[in-house]
Amino acid sequence: MTLTLYNTLTRRQEPFETVEPGKVKMYYCGVTVYDYCHLGHARACIVWDVVRRYLQFIGYEVRYIQNFTDIDDKILNRARVENSSMEAVADRFIKAYFEDMARLGIKEADEYPRATYTMNGIQRLIHELENKGFAYPADGDVYYAVRQFAEYGKLSGRKLEDMQAGKSERVNVDDPEYQKKKDPFDFALWKAAKPGEPAWESPWGTGRPGWHIECSAMVRDRLGDTIDIHAGGADLIFPHHENEIAQSEAVTGKPLARYWLHNGMVKVDGEKMSKSLGNFTTIRDLLDRGVDPMAVRLFVLTAQYRTPIDFTDEAIAAATNGWHTIKEGLLFGYQYGKKLGWEPGEGEPSPIENSDVERFQEIVNNDFNFPGGLTVLFELAKELRREGHILVHEGKTETSPDKLKHQWQTLVTLAGVLGLEAEIEAETGKNNGLSDAEIEAKIQQRQEARQGKNFAESDRIRDELQAEGITLIDSRDGTRWHRN
Repeated sequence: MTLTLYNTLTRRQEPFETVEPGKVKMYYCGVTVYDYCHLGHARACIVWDVVRRYLQFIGYEVRYIQNFTDIDDKILNRARVENSSMEAVADRFIKAYFEDMARLGIKEADEYPRATYTMNGIQRLIHELENKGFAYPADGDVYYAVRQFAEYGKLSGRKLEDMQAGKSERVNVDDPEYQKKKDPFDFALWKAAKPGEPAWESPWGTGRPGWHIECSAMVRDRLGDTIDIHAGGADLIFPHHENEIAQSEAVTGKPLARYWLHNGMVKVDGEKMSKSLGNFTTIRDLLDRGVDPMAVRLFVLTAQYRTPIDFTDEAIAAATNGWHTIKEGLLFGYQYGKKLGWEPGEGEPSPIENSDVERFQEIVNNDFNFPGGLTVLFELAKELRREGHILVHEGKTETSPDKLKHQWQTLVTLAGVLGLEAEIEAETGKNNGLSDAEIEAKIQQRQEARQGKNFAESDRIRDELQAEGITLIDSRDGTRWHRN
């Protein structure tokens, strides 16, 4: 069951082999912190969170780094509009990021480097590029000489000669930046300071870094010259990731990453998400209107991570229903474990080994096929739900308690790999303020009322319990009950 991944760089699926056996160095190009995170961010962060969880599940030691771009034109523009500062805007939305991700159940990365905290590494990398002939200064700016890097375009598959044909029509030759470049394809590594903008001292004068050099420096500083997985959205393949490769590999002479993985984009009702179309949805807006965070996770995981997904009301409703099914299975042990003679907290091993886990792993090992892996969870959850209903109605299950315990533990383990977790205390406690003994006492009171032909009192007690989320089932063998 070898893990194979689709590598954007080679355009084929390859066996996963790490630089250092048993260890994974993984970097995800994070968010530019000028606004609240939206559905596109939710998808990317959930996907790479689950990739990390799965790698850990199959035995890898994972060091996961995610950056924040905290200096950018968009941040500066927002600061101007709000009469604030770049730092204040960045800090506010970094705080909001952590709030939103916590609600989605996303585990924190091992480290979150920020561009403004990596200035020494950025300048050192630019200096090395300049010394090796891949960069040149121009009136306070520094540019990367694209044509000096023979492999430019190898990630995106773009060729400079093909891009040249249409580029001349899009270039403003009067643009001062264009006039500084030796070649139209060259891009900025360092930008000279502008009035009213933050700036740092450098060998080329005061200024600030370009976007692409920031990630190259942060990867190198935190993870070294070559990492195992470089992840991000498909929209970053060109130019951002292409430029990262050009910058990093020109200096080190080594591959920046063994595997380049990219998640697909999110559409809303078939349209690209944008503020101008009025379909821009933030994570907090979505969750604040009552959508279950686990339903959002499930929605993301039901699509292959590289394909686009379409966010619609119907899709999130289907995901919500799907989550309810899995949640019923996850709660099975807490609702029925004692009746079956075992405690839910006893022996929830991870990892667990059985045919269901092997099947899950075999499916997911095919390029992180999480939609296929979910089928295993749904089978387990539906079987547990069915047995729960049988237990309530007939007082016993068709499957042995030991096997049910093992199935439940397997479901809990695999759901944890996908980050699908029910709030046990909330789910088992929200439906009632009554203990089992109190419920049994009321059932006895109801039985006495029925024997005395006081059916109004009997109905009142039934309705009272129903309002508390307790369903009664009368049969010839007596009255059984279960929590809804």
